Amino acid sequence: MPDIKALLAKAKPREGSTTVLLDGQTAGEIERLEAELLQVSEDWQPTDLTEQHPGRKISEQIAKLRQKAKTSEAVFRFRYIGDEAYSSLLAAHPSKDPNEGFDSVTFPRALIAASAIDPEMAEDDVKALFEVISQGDIKRLFDTAWDVHNSSGLAPFSLAASALLAAAVGGEK
Repeated sequence: MPDIKALLAKAKPREGSTTVLLDGQTAGEIERLEAELLQVSEDWQPTDLTEQHPGRKISEQIAKLRQKAKTSEAVFRFRYIGDEAYSSLLAAHPSKDPNEGFDSVTFPRALIAASAIDPEMAEDDVKALFEVISQGDIKRLFDTAWDVHNSSGLAPFSLAASALLAAAVGGEK
């Protein structure tokens, strides 16, 4: 039978990460160009065989902007803060709605700040970040911090990693 002290020595807090695009202007420009590309692709009719599809130029612009966007991506890493700290954090941010477990404005900020390990952030930093990123990115950050505290079991299954490993093993025979 395993000794609890030995098991505790092996235990490490759960961690998770997510990537956020910090250059919202570039993201918006990519979305605009993608809509333009879709429209051009639906409407364009060549007048002769030598005419180049106008979507080619738009696609090149999109590719350049995607490269630019990659440089503004930031990875945010989170770590489980422990049962007592997490319970205290929940208690410090009660909901005014009895059907909700926590205040939907203050708790996400507090949880992100408390569990962020790279970069480390204070609640004021999180609040400032929330002023420049989209609601979708705010949700992505909160969901990752939430999952670090509320997920259980093994690491998530990766179909891509499994397929690559299967191909590598199959290729070795």
